[in-house]
Amino acid sequence: MSTEKIAITIEDKTLTRLDSLVKSRAFPSRSRLIQEAIREKLERLDRSRLARECAKLDEQFERSLAEEGISEELSEWPEY
Repeated sequence: MSTEKIAITIEDKTLTRLDSLVKSRAFPSRSRLIQEAIREKLERLDRSRLARECAKLDEQFERSLAEEGISEELSEWPEY
């Protein structure tokens, strides 16, 4: 995967916390820590977006679509 170098501005307090994690070897570098934090945040945003979109669905309408024709189909299923 290709990477790009960027410059960011970060609060001193946050940078101190990042550095302590790197110093304790929780992460190999500031860069890796920031990359993982951004990736996790983006994944969380994607999941919450899906939840927001699902919340827009009309449950009764979706159920009626799912059950549409089920009674007819059941009679066509072979017995086991």
